Amino acid sequence: MSARLIVRGRARALAGELAVPGDKSIGHRAVIFGALGGGRAIVQGLSGGEDNRRTVLALTALGVAIRELGPGALEIDGIGLDGLRAAAGALDCGNSGTSIRLLSGLLAPQRFSSRLTGDEYLRARPMMRVAEPLRLMGAIVDGAAGKKSGEIYPPLTVGGTAARLHGITYSSKVASAQVKSAVLLAALQADGPTVFVEPEQSRDHTERMLRHLGVPISCSADGLSATLDPTGWDRRLPARDWQVPGDLSSAAFLLGAASLVPGSSVLVRGVGCNPTRTGFLDVLRAMGGRVERVAERDQGGEPVADLRCFAAPLRGTEIAGALTVRAIDELPLIAVLAAHADGPTEIRDAAELRVKESDRIAATAALLRAFGVEVEERPDGLRIAGRPARFRPAIVDSHGDHRIAMSAAVCALAVDGETCIDDTANIATSFPTFQSALSQLGAQLS
Repeated sequence: MSARLIVRGRARALAGELAVPGDKSIGHRAVIFGALGGGRAIVQGLSGGEDNRRTVLALTALGVAIRELGPGALEIDGIGLDGLRAAAGALDCGNSGTSIRLLSGLLAPQRFSSRLTGDEYLRARPMMRVAEPLRLMGAIVDGAAGKKSGEIYPPLTVGGTAARLHGITYSSKVASAQVKSAVLLAALQADGPTVFVEPEQSRDHTERMLRHLGVPISCSADGLSATLDPTGWDRRLPARDWQVPGDLSSAAFLLGAASLVPGSSVLVRGVGCNPTRTGFLDVLRAMGGRVERVAERDQGGEPVADLRCFAAPLRGTEIAGALTVRAIDELPLIAVLAAHADGPTEIRDAAELRVKESDRIAATAALLRAFGVEVEERPDGLRIAGRPARFRPAIVDSHGDHRIAMSAAVCALAVDGETCIDDTANIATSFPTFQSALSQLGAQLS
């Protein structure tokens, strides 16, 4: 039987301060760049979640020596860009879309072939968006056919070309940090400059980290294009230690819960506040939420702050365009907040949610309807009616999606009665301490 989470609603005020697991997006990249460096590197602050673990296991299978130093800390002996070797079997990426797409870019230039697979949810996610630019660079990327013509799905076969990849100029149809990062990783070993252009700016952790490593990369003023030119570069990455900041996407669930439960006051310490990731904070403020940054500082090229949030009455808003991109992972949670807000909320330009761990537009709509909320599902988003909603305790199917499960838990905290959320094991992929963190603040979960 799949894991089940029970949430008892109308909780007493949430109060306290705590830290959240490390940002898994930065964690994936820190481990990869540690593996590609020219010496020993220490990575600290990893999430401890299953997603980052899948990247670590894949790199270990590819010949990288990685040792655990303690919770969230690794010691990595970097082997350089040319040091990877063929794995003995398939690389299992579990539920991690970031792992499979970043590893595709890393393995595309290799002379050996690798097989990348994952769980049933990952095997249903489309991969042509990353395969297309890599193929244009000369890489071999093959996958399984699916019901959608022209699309491919995991398992993927990547690499095995005898020739060096060549640089390209590529205009992506979607704003995707995973696709952009895959292309930039492949471009490290291409024979000329690569330019990646996207319609809206996606998160820029890869660009910041490459720049920190001395890689010749530049970005346009509007952030819509990144150019990596290896011409004249010695193609050696230095060994660098990384301290991973707290994950804003995880902190968002605690801030959202504090916003909904009357009388709450919560402080989340050491959270990454990269401007490409703070769309949730902007949306929460636009809805009337009381959230502020304190003790702002820089950590390894990434802005970090403590985030304090108080309960507040919320109002409906509109999320579209660049703001949608900057809040893409938090949109199911935002929909939950909108259900408790005065007035309607519209979420647009979010078609990317259709191809996440689940179809998050459909799954979010189903989540809200289970609680009695009026919601209209649209091809690229949602319209949530807001108050006065007649909330009822619910039985929610997360569809194996960690963000749907956690969003449902936040919604349940503000609803009278006991809510059951099914298929919640995947919460461990991103926020393994989610239940204990909410319990520490005073929520009643089991």
